[in-house]
Amino acid sequence: MTGEKVRSLCREHKPSREENLLKPHEEAAADTLASLGGAPRSRMFSSHKPLKGREAPLLNDNSSASEAVVADDNRNPVVLPPTTAEFPLHQCVFSGDVRRLSSLIRVQNLALKDVHGNTPLHLAVMTGQKECAHLLLAHNAPVKVKNAQGWSPLAEAISYGDRQMIMTLLRKLKQQSRESVEDKRPRLLKALEEVSYGSLLWLYAITLPLLSRILPSDTCKIYKQGINIRLDTTLIDFTDMKCQRGDLSFIFNGNAAPCESFVVLDNEQKVYQWIHHEESEMETEEEVDILMSSDIYSATLSTKSITFARSQAGWLFREDKTEKVGSFLADFYSVNGLVLESRKRREHLSEEDILRNKAIMESLSRGGNLTEQNFEPTKRQSLTPPSPRTLSWEEYITAEKGKAPHLGRELVCKENRKSFKATVAMSQDFPLGVKSLLNVLEVIAPFKHFSKLREFVQMKLPPGFPVKLDIPVFPTITATVTFQEFHYGEFDMSNFTIPNDYKEDPSRFPDL
Repeated sequence: MTGEKVRSLCREHKPSREENLLKPHEEAAADTLASLGGAPRSRMFSSHKPLKGREAPLLNDNSSASEAVVADDNRNPVVLPPTTAEFPLHQCVFSGDVRRLSSLIRVQNLALKDVHGNTPLHLAVMTGQKECAHLLLAHNAPVKVKNAQGWSPLAEAISYGDRQMIMTLLRKLKQQSRESVEDKRPRLLKALEEVSYGSLLWLYAITLPLLSRILPSDTCKIYKQGINIRLDTTLIDFTDMKCQRGDLSFIFNGNAAPCESFVVLDNEQKVYQWIHHEESEMETEEEVDILMSSDIYSATLSTKSITFARSQAGWLFREDKTEKVGSFLADFYSVNGLVLESRKRREHLSEEDILRNKAIMESLSRGGNLTEQNFEPTKRQSLTPPSPRTLSWEEYITAEKGKAPHLGRELVCKENRKSFKATVAMSQDFPLGVKSLLNVLEVIAPFKHFSKLREFVQMKLPPGFPVKLDIPVFPTITATVTFQEFHYGEFDMSNFTIPNDYKEDPSRFPDL
């Protein structure tokens, strides 16, 4: 939706004396609540902050217990049936009522989920209500949130197949991610200041069953001083079942402006690149092409039933396993009940897409790469919209919880559930606490090497510090992380600055 069209929509739906937003059967309720008065007019597209709680329905003396009255942005009372009273935005979206949605949107919680776990944005995407979706996004409706089935609005947009909607949601998702990082920045810097000076030496090894000839490992050094962090690594990338080696340093300068706080150094080529977390239009277009030609994938690491039991050692006389990891004495535990639940959807793919994707995966499993497959994403066009739904709002909202009626394209989904038996070694001699580690990991978590590590460490672990742990990354990939050394010390501040003889190369790392 262009800016001019949005402004036009805003003017079209601006309430006036001549235009009453209430339907005829709601006039009576309006008369009884006239004492509410009218709120000052305000611009429709002002910044929206999701409410912490749901707006409580207002009850009218003349309304029955089965009805509720809510006030819109202009304090106009609206009588709603029971199911609609709890989810007025959802009902507006479901019925495509843009006018009423625009009047209620600023006083309702855009992140509220209905009984099936869907937000208003989920429904707008699944039912093809583009105007509603653009209006919700203009008020910053959350894009990352998932419904009860584990799907985000972006995933549902890929299924629906409207290219422009996928593009719009992808851009909004990246924008909200950047804003989230900036919102966390003051708290993160304060937490980093509370961590003592120190250096960690990490050994990060990835094991791939059935591919023993490819065992990438990395030894990382993390330096932290004040609110500055430096990560040295030799594993540049691990894609297409091949690892690329080098000598890299990631530097986070907490004192610098946000646009200049993160930089990566290539110490072999003596170049650097600022990390701005922004992509060009061409890169976004290519990402949309890949999304539209690939499976929609969702994976959840379930820790609900997780338990820890002391690992045993010895043949005849079993005893609790305790041994040194690096220079730290550690107690070993077996981690039970760790489940990786994955889902794949492909209703948006053609037979040609499925066969090509299968050939690519088979090539990768044999150690090949994408170049050998001549893989180049082609420009994808929007799919034909799904058949119009025949489901009513009442049928949808009153459906049994956990059995949500499907909206959109007919579902083609495969589910997989795999249990893991991991191990973790906890040392009470390690001088750093888990909370301090999480604060450090929050800075480097955007890099794929460490995101899973942070998720795992957030679990409720036994006493001590996890000096060694196994992390299930994918159903066939387990990473082993070992913290081998730790020492306090003062570091030269040059460790956290760009060397004078390094030159800027904005395209050195295209994935950053």
